[in-house]
Amino acid sequence: MAKVMEINPINPQQRLIGMAVDVLKKGGVICYPTDTMYGIGCDIFNQKAVKRVHEIKQRPKHKPFSFMCASLADISQYAHVSSPAYRLLRRHLPGPYTMVLPGSKLVPNIMLTKQKTVGIRVPQSPICLALIELLGNPVLNTSALREGNEAPVDAYAVEELFGGLIDLIIDGGEVIPEPSTVVSLVDELPEILRAGKGDTAPFL
Repeated sequence: MAKVMEINPINPQQRLIGMAVDVLKKGGVICYPTDTMYGIGCDIFNQKAVKRVHEIKQRPKHKPFSFMCASLADISQYAHVSSPAYRLLRRHLPGPYTMVLPGSKLVPNIMLTKQKTVGIRVPQSPICLALIELLGNPVLNTSALREGNEAPVDAYAVEELFGGLIDLIIDGGEVIPEPSTVVSLVDELPEILRAGKGDTAPFL
């Protein structure tokens, strides 16, 4: 079973974040709370770990996962951001949005769609941001959801669903699950691909 580690969701303890990052650096798969729901992730540069997440989520290889960056500066390393897109990102991130952008050469192929796009989040979650900053590169992000089950609201519900399949669960308290709003910024005008948490009005 996965180890469960309690971390303060507002002021994450650096020592505990360090322990979680050690798991990621060793190719581990972890579960963590975000500003939208509990998520499952790994280091995007560890292909073995990424493939393992595909297996855990029973997701086809040709459907890549999104990933989390710590800041706008990070996003510009992993995606091509136009000036209008940058202005939108600056106004609305961190926040409950997944932004679809053309991927850069830094992104591993396994994380790119056939159209060479990526889905990127900068979550409003101190735990997530601390993990990404200490790891030094993006963390894969997919919901801790299993088909036919309700979305877990806390670490114990996550443990019931995925405890035997992942290495570490970060307990950051209760998160009322609501998926992120997905916005494509590939073309000149933004396109809402999925309405979820977060105001969609600025993208219409």
